[in-house]
Amino acid sequence: MDLTSLLVQVVSGAVGGAGTGAAAKQYSLGTIGNVIAGAIGGGILGQLIGTYAGQMIEGWVGNIGGGLVGGIILTLIVGVIKNMTSK
Repeated sequence: MDLTSLLVQVVSGAVGGAGTGAAAKQYSLGTIGNVIAGAIGGGILGQLIGTYAGQMIEGWVGNIGGGLVGGIILTLIVGVIKNMTSK
């Protein structure tokens, strides 16, 4: 893991989180919440996805894709939990 890969994953995760919040409004955490959840998901899940799929997807495409997917997944998970507990 290098810092550049992590930064790319965090930024693409933030974009994925913001897009997820805009597309799935019932699970939105607000703009800042979506970006933060996406960035965290992009950093953490992007590293895990990169570890397991790193042999298949190399370089920038893998970093961006892993961060994007991680951001989407974590934003949805947090949004579902928030939605369930607020009822």
